[in-house]
Order: sequence, then structure tokens, then C-alpha cells
Amino acid sequence: MKDPLYLEDLTPGRRFTAGPVTITEAEIIAFASRYDPQPFHTDPAAAATHPLFQGLAASGWHTAALTMPMVVEAVGHIAGGIIGGGGDLQWPRPVRPGDSLSLEIEVLEAAPSRSRPDRGSALVRNRTLNQKGEEVQVFTVRIVVPRRPAP
Repeated sequence: MKDPLYLEDLTPGRRFTAGPVTITEAEIIAFASRYDPQPFHTDPAAAATHPLFQGLAASGWHTAALTMPMVVEAVGHIAGGIIGGGGDLQWPRPVRPGDSLSLEIEVLEAAPSRSRPDRGSALVRNRTLNQKGEEVQVFTVRIVVPRRPAP
């Protein structure tokens, strides 16, 4: 088991990685059928004629769901867990059947709370990449992180 990470461990520039995870056509269709039932996610023939996607594409929410276990793999040992405080989510290109996704996390900033001395926040950029190294999701999020307890 890894030692817990505290705010003091999340220095700007620190990086974490995880993955890969490979997505199949059947997984794309099953997820979308339940959570994002649009033809370009559920029907390969209809997706092939879509002017933007031109083929079956995973829902962005599916990409986010696939990314979360990688986040836990990479930084799940943050003391108290991974607590998000909001951020900016982008899907710059579609995820396709057979894509192999990996995750790169970079700490952008970290600061103690002014009102709560036991914690602080860190701004991190989570980049989900396909097997070509292309961004398929970028989530820049502020997380709440406990400070290291006094010895």
C-alpha cells in the first residue's frame, strides 16, 4: 500500500500516470444504450453517416467513467480520498472502438486554505490520451486535500 498523499506532497509540476485501458465496440454501445442513447454512440451504421463523428464514438461520459478508475490508480492514495471541487471538462476528440486510453495527471497549483488550517486545495490537469498520445479528455479540476498532520 502506498503512503497517503497530503497537500504538501502535491507540488506544482508533480505528475502521475495510469492505464492503459482498452475500450470495445460492445462496451461503447452498452454504456450509451443506458446513459447516452444517441445513434452515433449506439448504432455503427448511423454513426458512419454522422457529419462530425463519421463512425461509432464513445460518449464523453463513458470516457469520464473509464478515466475515473485510472485517477484512483494514480492518486487514490490521497489522504481522505479524491474530493472534487469543480472544474473544466473537455472532449477534444472522440474515443473509438479499440482505443487504448491512458492518463497523465499534473499538479498545476496547491495552496493551504485560509479558513481551514487542516486542508487546502490543488488544481490538477487530468489528460486522458489515446494510443496515439492524442487528448480525448482534459479535465482541469480543483480538489480538496488534507494537510499533513503534525507529528
